[in-house]
Formats: sequence, structure tokens, C-alpha cells
Amino acid sequence: MSDRFDRYTRIKASRQDGILTLHLSNPALRNAVDEQMHHELADIFVDAQEDETTRVVVLTGDPDGNAFCAGGDIAWMKAGLEGKAASPSASEGRRIVTTLLDVEKPIVAAINGPAVGLGATIALFSDVIFMGETAQLSDPHVRVGLVAGDGGAVIWPQLVGYARAKEYLMTGDPVRAAEAERIGLVNHVVPDDALQDKARAFATKLAAGAPQAIQHTKAAVNMELKRLAATVFDASLAYEMISFTKDDHREAVSAFLEKRRPSFSGT
Repeated sequence: MSDRFDRYTRIKASRQDGILTLHLSNPALRNAVDEQMHHELADIFVDAQEDETTRVVVLTGDPDGNAFCAGGDIAWMKAGLEGKAASPSASEGRRIVTTLLDVEKPIVAAINGPAVGLGATIALFSDVIFMGETAQLSDPHVRVGLVAGDGGAVIWPQLVGYARAKEYLMTGDPVRAAEAERIGLVNHVVPDDALQDKARAFATKLAAGAPQAIQHTKAAVNMELKRLAATVFDASLAYEMISFTKDDHREAVSAFLEKRRPSFSGT
């Protein structure tokens, strides 16, 4: 493995036959995004694009975490509220999505368990999405008193339309695999034990194709998403940063850690 990936601790990288496999890896917390993973997600896609031996990227979750990515680490949120850690920065959040969109190499997502919040966003911004039959997708920002600002407001409407996107983003309700495939949120639902093989087989097919033609086709299709990211995404991210300062977010974090239902005041 090239030295460019050695510095990552929350993303495990391996490469074979032109396919770079990236495992989101925080198994003790179901591969949740803690401060370190957030930092690494802001850099990993730049390295993937610049890695000359990579033709296709496969993105999945560390199998030891029993999830694709469980979303934001609540303990990190609590530490941020208490001033014991830096809260997620808007600039870093923006970089995660914009660098993901800038990767011209195809990205194949293999959703091997719950994909939540930012985890769902990263999966859905991938180019072709395979999902295990028992996996779920959700963007429950609102359940912790936050605006769905890290990309969900951009990508969900593009995949399933505005009515369905607003339903799922305003409730945070999960979408089971069969429903995700039916409404066009993902490309393929396959048996859990066949997920990695199916995703790998498709990545191998892409890796055998004409690299420039495939990459520039992706770049052309992504132009509209980039335009949206420059407008909708920036506004939604700003709204999310404001919501981090609100009492409802503090209440939601406390309720989660205390294992009770939150009582939202609207402040």
C-alpha cells in the first residue's frame, strides 16, 4: 500500500487490481464518525483521486463494526457542547462532500449495515450503490436537534424526489433495503453474504473499461450535483452549524446518553 494511505487510522485502505477498497473503521462505535474520522474523510477522497494505480474505489464499512457507518459519534457531540473537543467544522464538512464529488474515478458503495447521517450521505453520493438486504439508510439529524445539513438536503431529493426526501429528512425514519431499491435510493439490494462479492464484481467490470471515458462521463453527470452543492449545500450546512448551538440539540444529546425520549422546546 502506498504511503499516502498509511496515515489513516479510521479508514482502512487496501488495493488490488486497480480497485481501492476503503473501509470506514471505528468498530467499537459501529464505525461512527468521531473527530478523527471526520478529519480523515476530508482528505481521503483527494488521495483516492491522486492515486495513480487506482481506477475504481469501493467504499464500505469495517465488518467488525456491524455497520456501514452509524453516523456522528454522540460522545463527540457532547464533548463539543461542553467545550472539551472541537465541534465539527463547517469547512471540513464542506470539504468531505466537495472532494467526494470531485473524484472522477467511479465509487461503488457496499452498504453492509446501517448507514446513518453522514454515513448515509457518503453512501448516497457514491456512483453505484449496492446494499445488503438487512441494511438500512437514515438521516436522523432532526432526532438530535440538528438540521440535515451535511449533504442530505442535496442528494436525497435528487434520488427520490422532494416529497419522499422531505418525509425521510424531517422524520429521520429509516429506509429498509427493499424500499430503498424500490424508490431508487440505491441501485441493487443483494443478500448480505453476497454483498462484497457483488460490489467487487461490478468494480472489476468498471476497472476493465476505458478509464478516461468512464471518468469523464462521471464528471459530466456530476456537474449538476456540484452546482447544487455550491448553493443548497452551503446554505444547509450553515443552518446545521446554527442548530449545533441550540437548546434542542443539547436536550437531544442528553436524552440519548440518558436513554430517554427528548423533550424539544423549539429553542
